[in-house]
Amino acid sequence: MHGGFDRRQLLAGMGLLAATPLWAQRMPPKIRAFPFTLGVAAGDPDPTGFVIWTRLVPEPGEPLSGLEPFPYPLRWEVAEDEGFSRIAAAGETLARPELGFSAHVTVSGLRPERPYHYRFRSGDMLSATGRARTMPLAGADVRQVRLAVGGCQEYQGGLYTAWGDVAKADVDAIFHYGDYIYEGGPVASRMNWSTGQMESTVRLHDGPMIFSLDDYRRRYTLTRRDEDLQAAHASAAFLCSFDDHELVNNWVGDVDQAETPAEVFRLRRQAAMQAWYEFMPVRADALPVNGVSGPYRQYRFGRLLDARMLNTRNWRTDQPCGDKYGSFCPEVNRKDAEVLGRQQEEWLVKGLKADPARWNALLQQIMVMDLDRARAETKTINTDSWAAYAVPRDRLLDGLKGVPNLVVLTGDEHQHFAGEVRKTGEAPEAPARAIEFVTTSISSGSDGPGERKEHAAFLSRNPGLKYIRDERGYSLMTVTPDGWTADLKVVDSIRRTGGKVSTAASWRVPAGVARLERAG
Repeated sequence: MHGGFDRRQLLAGMGLLAATPLWAQRMPPKIRAFPFTLGVAAGDPDPTGFVIWTRLVPEPGEPLSGLEPFPYPLRWEVAEDEGFSRIAAAGETLARPELGFSAHVTVSGLRPERPYHYRFRSGDMLSATGRARTMPLAGADVRQVRLAVGGCQEYQGGLYTAWGDVAKADVDAIFHYGDYIYEGGPVASRMNWSTGQMESTVRLHDGPMIFSLDDYRRRYTLTRRDEDLQAAHASAAFLCSFDDHELVNNWVGDVDQAETPAEVFRLRRQAAMQAWYEFMPVRADALPVNGVSGPYRQYRFGRLLDARMLNTRNWRTDQPCGDKYGSFCPEVNRKDAEVLGRQQEEWLVKGLKADPARWNALLQQIMVMDLDRARAETKTINTDSWAAYAVPRDRLLDGLKGVPNLVVLTGDEHQHFAGEVRKTGEAPEAPARAIEFVTTSISSGSDGPGERKEHAAFLSRNPGLKYIRDERGYSLMTVTPDGWTADLKVVDSIRRTGGKVSTAASWRVPAGVARLERAG
């Protein structure tokens, strides 16, 4: 049983078969050092398979990572057992220089709802072994789904201790909500805005602000060399999204918030999105076209869970109020504003209403709750959130009315939040439209105090918000027919090795009503 692309299929799929140059038909030189220094990964699962990924980087600090400008052949294997005695699929692919010597293999023909092991081979050198599960069939009677949620992993912010814990969690899949890399240059020290104290940086970026494809590749390479992150990737299939820092802070559409001409910014976006594709275990349709990448997707776990991953960057109109956090202005009610764009929004609403599962989830990047940021006597908002787009926000909530057991999974805020989602201006007594869990950052923001002095006022001004905590970590979601449980994990310190992971709080949503219940 075979899946993925062979050499001819790969070249044909990229439009290169008819005019393959002579150098691409020659065997490349032998790789001098171990090439799988960035590990392996899997992603985008379905009932018949998933994508497996690796990248050849034998010498990270050298030009072309110590390779020659040739396509390098790789052998890949997928097995039912960790010892690879029962091979389920195998084949060959190419790690092409045009894609930074990355390899993406779409494996198919596997059995649904089963764990598999995979690995790559270059000559006599074997990669680490990864593990991933295929998804259930759409009509399967699934009794439990476990998802880990994480993101916002600035390399300079601290250690990726949380990813090491995710690697041991035995989950069905991992939703990475974005901010896989950060674009800024090295900073020796900075203000910790949670504590008001200056702190030295635990580890540094390896170069200045990034702009070119090579810049972005180096930043991903630096990030991917982290052992905890590699362990998480090898433990389960990732559902890979992106937010803003994969390119530049708070970008949307053709706007970078720095008044860069759109035609110039699009060049940078193309470079950033190519690098994102090269380093993520995603399907071929995520290859960027004109700088647009990361298509919205459906992940259906039988009749239990329909999880829809959204793209809130590519088709969003510019942030209102000059993108000033903690402000408010008439642009918030702009009638022609968009967050998802009409095509994506229609796909989401029609799809969830046509065939809803027991639980239905939005996997996305920016907070949906309309929170008053409590920075003035009058209401203020986060302009890089759905609260800044009242018209499309309320239109979406109206469109999803009647979709049962709706849960929103979000990141970006660098704190854990749990709360109820209502339309703009709806009374706190009105039934909630959905429940939202915002997962804190893996490392961005450095160590937090847990409870900030302003949290009490924040909660009092937002009665739909039930919980907030400022520490680094991740979330573990357990979905059953009777309820949705969110375990909000935190790390006591990411500024030193050996940080301890614990559950700060557990919240449960009972099936049939959008209500949060404290579970621990």
